Parts: sequence; C-alpha cells; structure tokens
Amino acid sequence: MSTGSDGVLRLPDAAIPEGCRSWDGGAARRWTGALPARWVPVRAHPAMSVALPLVTVAGAGLLGEYGVLPAWGAALAVLPFVWMVLRPEAARILAPVAVGVVLSYGEESPLRSLVLGSAVVLAWALSLARVTARGPQRAAALIAAGGVTRALPPAAAGRLERGRFLFGAGLLLTAAGGVVGAATGVWEDPGDRAGAPAAGWCLAGLGLTVLLAAALTRHRAAGLRGAPVPVLRVLVRESAQVETEVFAADDEGAVRPLFTVATRVVDGGGDGEDAFGDERVGPLREAVLFGVPYDGAEVVLLTAAERAGEPPVVEVGVGAVRPVTEWTLRRRSAAARGKAQSEAREEERRVAAAEQVRRETGTGAVPAGRWRAGWPDWFTGLLALAYAAVLAGDAGWWRLISGLGLTLVAALVLPRRLAWRVTADREGLWFNGLRRARQLPWDEIRTVRTKAGELRVDGEGTSFGEWTVHTPRWAWLEHRIGLVHPYERTAAEITAMWRDPQLRPTEVSTPARRGRAVWPLGVLIAAAGAAAVLFLP
Repeated sequence: MSTGSDGVLRLPDAAIPEGCRSWDGGAARRWTGALPARWVPVRAHPAMSVALPLVTVAGAGLLGEYGVLPAWGAALAVLPFVWMVLRPEAARILAPVAVGVVLSYGEESPLRSLVLGSAVVLAWALSLARVTARGPQRAAALIAAGGVTRALPPAAAGRLERGRFLFGAGLLLTAAGGVVGAATGVWEDPGDRAGAPAAGWCLAGLGLTVLLAAALTRHRAAGLRGAPVPVLRVLVRESAQVETEVFAADDEGAVRPLFTVATRVVDGGGDGEDAFGDERVGPLREAVLFGVPYDGAEVVLLTAAERAGEPPVVEVGVGAVRPVTEWTLRRRSAAARGKAQSEAREEERRVAAAEQVRRETGTGAVPAGRWRAGWPDWFTGLLALAYAAVLAGDAGWWRLISGLGLTLVAALVLPRRLAWRVTADREGLWFNGLRRARQLPWDEIRTVRTKAGELRVDGEGTSFGEWTVHTPRWAWLEHRIGLVHPYERTAAEITAMWRDPQLRPTEVSTPARRGRAVWPLGVLIAAAGAAAVLFLP
C-alpha cells in the first residue's frame, strides 16, 4: 500500500482485480440519479431502529384500548410504518391487507378509519417507491462494472455470520408477543378494550419482521459467495459515525458520498486503537467493491489499510447499503453550520467562566476542591417527578407497564443526577458512583469540558474512561441574564486546578469527603416508585 500524491492511501496494483473498472463521477451520478425522491425515507437515524418499534407497539395498544380495531387489526394497521422505514419489502405485500382491515373493521368511526387508512396507503406508496428504485440502481451499477466479475477474497469467503443476531432477536420478539397475547387473551371484539393483546400482536409482528430481515440479509450475503460478483474501484473512509463512506473513484476531495455501510475487518482486528475518535473521520483510501450496490444490498470491500506500510484489509458488511440522498447532504450541511455556531457560543460561555475563575484565583482565592449536584440537577429531578405525576392519571395495563418501566429507569439514572460529587485532593479527582468512588490522577486527565447540557471529564487510562452528567440548559436565557451555568464554573475550576498545581489541595481526601455510593438512593427511588404504581389508586 502506498500514499498517492493526492493524499489517498492506494492499494498495491497486485491487489486490484484485472480489468476492474473505476466507478467514476459520471457513472456515479447515474447511480445517484436512480435514487428515489427526497421525500422517500431511505436513510433512518440509528435511533429509529429502537424508537419506531416502541412507538408502534404503543400505537397498537392505544388503538386496541379505545376499541378502534380488534387487537390483531390494530397491530396490522401500525406495522406498515415500521416496514416503510426498516423493511419496505414487507410493506409492498402486506400494507394493502392492512388498508382493507382498517376500512372493514373501523366502521364505528369512519373518520378515524379514513385518516388511519390514508396514512397506511401513504406508507405503502413510499415503500413501493423505495423498492422500485432499487432496479435502476442495480442497472446503473452493473453498467459501471462493465461485466467484470470476480470471486470474493478468500478471507471473506468463510463462515457466513450475517443474519444470526437478527434471527435470534426475531425469535425472542415473536415469543414475547405470544406470551403477552396468551396472558391477556388475543381474541377480542372491536368494541372491547384490548390494549395489551394489541401490543402483544404488534410485538409478535415485529418479531416476524425481524425474522424476515434475517432471512433476506442472509440470502443476499450468501449470494455474494455463490458465484463471481461485479467489482468496482472506489474510494472509502471511516465517517465520524464509524460507518464506511463510499465515494466515486475520482472524488479525491470526498465531496459527495454515494452510500454508507457498516463494516468490520474480517480478522476482527482492525487497525489497532481507535485513532480517529472524537468525531474525526479516517483517511481516504482506495478500495475494490465486491457486489452490486443498491439500497439494502450486501457488499464486501478490499481496502487499503489506514496506516502506510500495512497490507490491504478485507471488510465485510455488518449492515446493508444505505444510499446518501441529496436531502441527506443538505441536512448534513445545515447540521454542520448549526454545530459550528453552537460550538462558537459554547466557547464564549467557557471563556467567560474561565475568566471569572481566573480573576478569583488571581486574588488568592483557591477553588473549594469539591463540586456536587446543584439546582440544575434538582430541576431535572423535578421534571421527572412532574412527568411521573402526569402518568399517574392513566389506568390499566399502560399505567402498570409505563410506571414500572419509568421506576426502573429512574432508580438507575436519578441517583447519579441528584447526588453526584467530584472531590479534588493532592493526587487527583474522585468521582462518586452507584457502587463506589473512582479516582482519576491529575496526570491522566485528558479533557474537561462542557457541551450543551453535558459536563464531561475524560481520562487517558482505559481503567477510568470517562465521567459525565447531564442536565437541561437554555443557553439563550443564560446569555440574556448574564448567568454562568454551574457546569461551566465546575469545568473552569477543575481545569484551573489541572493546569496549575499550586491551586490543588495539599492533602489526601478522606473516604467520607469523597462522597458515598449512591445505590441506597436508587433502592429508595425504586421502592417508592413501585409502591406508588402498585398501591396508589
């Protein structure tokens, strides 16, 4: 592997298959021109993989609870929205069935049925547009490859791993849905309250959807290993989101990514430690793409290593191809501008806090050496209590499930939010936690910073990692009234001690001063929350 004059890490000539064509800008534009319209949801945020199924289960439960549809019909009515984003192949076939169910069983409320049916039709149309666009994408990629095919590198032709996790998750979800349905009774009339059965049906439907995804993923990945596949020369780099971005072979400025795909190095080793963390991207590298790229496809990459002098590496997909649309590019550009403006404002606030601490230390004042949760953290707890009070007005299965779930989250999260403490002594910083206090020596501190509502301290040693707390913030209000947020002051004082040993305490702190473990507070919150959910009317 060598570095070209353009700064691109190049593959050795021997690693490039004979006759392999470069996927140049013209051919790449024909491929991107085949992508669906910008209003078709091609790329979902990773959080949608969790949030959207949870919302659909809740939506099915509400439809069943209020008798809009029978339990199984409520589940079928909301699943097309998951399929539209995560598995459009299923929506193409089953969404029309869902429309028929909504219109047939929703006679008691024609307006609601019409609105819900129209939404399902829209989800069906968007899914059809996305699936239909895959054909032109495949055709454009095949034309670019020019009929040149090669077998996968030997390192990628081994045991097929794709789909195994999805298969297990699908079985688990399907079984969970069956248990919920069996526990509550699944055959209900449209007029009955059937919230829990509907949620069980939806959970089982999600499980079957994941099983379908596992089967399709495994089938497509196995297709790469069955016969020689088209090959293309491209450029790749690791993005800040730890995905592999693929560019046209002549896009040496990395201006326009074509698609992204999550990959792993076949031997599982990679290039050692993460040298491109902290939201930085990796270097641009030459690669050979094995397979036909299209929305949802499986591909394999033979890439130049990220360090000069190392042999090429084989990267197999652990996710499907996700095209980068023009809408995505505009959204990224707007997000980058907003991030730059936000960072500039945050830097102003950090400078103001540091200047205030500098004035105080310049007059002989020394930071107290102990920081703890304050009014912003208690305000967060008050918001959580208010939200719990709102949910207490619900009734039935929804109150039980949401109440116990929120109690568990509160017992794990709130103790650190409400009772965190940082103590400085001669040797370093001590941070209390759920079970015990942790120490970070002064010479192992890497960064102390605030960002939005986060206070963060990073250590260089792998034994410590990082420490963070969060709270809501209204930066515009702080700027308007001239308030220095407690997190900003804490970060400035810790930074002053870190950089100037004269400001540090001269003694070693005692265990009592470092702060007690906060797990007893978690137990108290869990007991109080569970009692309120189970025994209060």
